[in-house]
Amino acid sequence: MTNTPASASGGRHCVHRGTQSAEAGGGRAAARRSRRKPRRRGLRILACTTAGLVLVTAGAFGYLYEKLNGNIKHAPLFAGTSGDAGHEKPDAFGRTPINILLIGSDSRDNAADCAIGGDCGPGANADVQMVLHVSADRSNATVLSIPRDTMTDLPACTDSQKKTSMKARFGQINSTLDYGPGCAVAAVHQVTGIPIDHFMMVDFTGVVQMSDAIGGVPVCVSDNVYDPDSHLKLTKGTHTLQGMSALQFVRTRHGFGDGGDLGRTVAQHMFLGSMVRQLKSAGTMTNPAAVLSLANAATKALTVDDGLKSITQLVGLADDLNKVPMDRITFATMQNQPDPSNPNRVLVSPAAKNLFTTIINDQPLTTGSGDDSAAATQAPSTATTPTAEPSAVPPSAPFTPSAPAPVDPRTALSSANPATADDSSGCAQVSTFRTANLDGIPMTPTEAFAKSPDVPDSAP
Repeated sequence: MTNTPASASGGRHCVHRGTQSAEAGGGRAAARRSRRKPRRRGLRILACTTAGLVLVTAGAFGYLYEKLNGNIKHAPLFAGTSGDAGHEKPDAFGRTPINILLIGSDSRDNAADCAIGGDCGPGANADVQMVLHVSADRSNATVLSIPRDTMTDLPACTDSQKKTSMKARFGQINSTLDYGPGCAVAAVHQVTGIPIDHFMMVDFTGVVQMSDAIGGVPVCVSDNVYDPDSHLKLTKGTHTLQGMSALQFVRTRHGFGDGGDLGRTVAQHMFLGSMVRQLKSAGTMTNPAAVLSLANAATKALTVDDGLKSITQLVGLADDLNKVPMDRITFATMQNQPDPSNPNRVLVSPAAKNLFTTIINDQPLTTGSGDDSAAATQAPSTATTPTAEPSAVPPSAPFTPSAPAPVDPRTALSSANPATADDSSGCAQVSTFRTANLDGIPMTPTEAFAKSPDVPDSAP
């Protein structure tokens, strides 16, 4: 008797066998065996086909996993010369919050970013610095913007990848990115006292790729606007921005508000809120093709810390973020005051301590109904309230979690331009000041729009 190898052609049970005649075995017993074989053969074919599909799917998943993992760029979380980026406080159930520093880089060290930014060369500043706080129970989140023009004490740090170092100094907070994202983490942690668990950094090309991957982001502007510096040109009303127009919108600083960084920050919050709404309402996360496109764009666009350098870690983070309801994602801007020595720069206001403290203590800034929570509206005791407007926090006194409660009577969200991600009713307020410079002549962004009929609009 000859034994057939089980490994031949993926197992002998998947090898086709010829049909035996009912007469070959003779009699009714053979006929019964013949009648049973088509069903058995059908089950065998189904089993073999299923096994084949499983193998193909596993192979495809393995390929995609390796492809997406290979896209991810990563760097150390913390570049400070002493200490670390802080540690979270677990809640009563042992759960911990998540704090992520979101960084928008103006780096122009590759051909694609040079073409977009209109300039080339080494070095980078942070166009965007936002602390994303997700509560321990994943019921709410806060996005806190740190104005890029903030002047403060900066810690010494070392970029282990570029082998460059920065001495402790007083300077503009967005300049720390020139020494790597870990240095930006160290600076934001020192200023706010908020523990930083991760960072995610995106450059010019990444913004373009991400907006394309989700099919565009709807935004509204209150009037015609043209910023010759960012090249954003839009008519009054709502537009869907993707590609270059999306980048122009988030980079515009002379088009909105007072024409400075604070107006741009509010516009960026509107853009991010609309992006979140777009992802959820368009069914993007339930469309496999859309998810793959978004995952491919995101992994190519992002530089993350070593704790997020695999696709499984990013997927786990995305799952945590997806649990937060839209009306419980609060956008806010760090309270600040003009720098007396430079009108184009700002200092940290004492009121910001209230906001930092609520984040450190994992207190929600909205309730389940989307209204401001008690933590957002409750002022400290008035027993020590000063009679005069407080001055800016001195450079020598960065905030620490152990500092005494601030005496500023303003609330945690006062002067922080708060908004929630589900608010789709607002429009970015076009500046009414002469913030645009067209051919050397200062004018309002709306006037610049009217005087530039030959400049194509950024979006229909």
